[in-house]
Amino acid sequence: MTSYDALLLLSFGGPEGPEDVIPFLENVTRGRDIPRKRLEEVGENYRLFGGVSPINRLCRDLKAAIEADFAAHGVDLPVYWGNRNWTPYLADTVRQMKADGIRRAAAFVTSAYSGYSTNDQYLEDIARAREEVQGAPEIDKLAVYYDRPEFIDSFADATKDALSRLPEGARLVFTAHSVPLSQPKQELYVAELEQTARTVAQKAAPGTPWDLVYQSRSGPPGQPWLEPQITDHLGTLHGEGVRAVAVVPIGFVSDHMEVKFDLDVEAADLAAELGIAFARAATPGTDPRFATLPRGLLRDEEQV
Repeated sequence: MTSYDALLLLSFGGPEGPEDVIPFLENVTRGRDIPRKRLEEVGENYRLFGGVSPINRLCRDLKAAIEADFAAHGVDLPVYWGNRNWTPYLADTVRQMKADGIRRAAAFVTSAYSGYSTNDQYLEDIARAREEVQGAPEIDKLAVYYDRPEFIDSFADATKDALSRLPEGARLVFTAHSVPLSQPKQELYVAELEQTARTVAQKAAPGTPWDLVYQSRSGPPGQPWLEPQITDHLGTLHGEGVRAVAVVPIGFVSDHMEVKFDLDVEAADLAAELGIAFARAATPGTDPRFATLPRGLLRDEEQV
């Protein structure tokens, strides 16, 4: 069904033990002159979870699920996995692909949207990794998938589940990672997030009020980023008399640390202080439908 001879699962990466935390954060912030003290502060968030981000385990699970989906549908492609910021590093994966005789691979990225940090930066990662490996295979990134039913339907069902755990009248709050207003293509990123939020809300709870907010800001205080931040927005909703919120992290395909800490700890604790009932919708990474996306994207690309 495809002219490719491999699929590359490309992700962000995360620490898998306490000793990995600071080296991982140094990788993430390389070139940004972030003080060591700030890295230590952020590192404490990871240490609340034993120094382990869930993202690598979820990538292993996703890789296995994609392989099972390929096998069940006669797609004879090996699946490789590489990260931007932690092992297995992308360049090492590309090196292994070359050694295995792979000549042309499709890359499925664990980011659903267009924009710089959600799309173009992964293209740069691929180009840089290929430059490190003489005779590297060609690698084509598959299309963004924020509007694909496998992605939308997973979030819609998760949103219904979150609402079912709350009293009637709950507000929907969709969240995504904030980016600087100066970042290239941030307008496109916002437009796609708004489309996704609108579609999920219509499928899950027609007529329910919803908002799109942001989280996990990490830049200097004077630099404008996408707003409002979820913590500020919870205060606003409290002032408006809202007493229950279903938080839906549509900017994430799996439970990154930003989901586990910024939402499940920080936002949830603030909601409790404000007397707001809080439920967080699951991300698609655990939904079997999400594992079918690479096959669907490959099929669609071959039909163009």
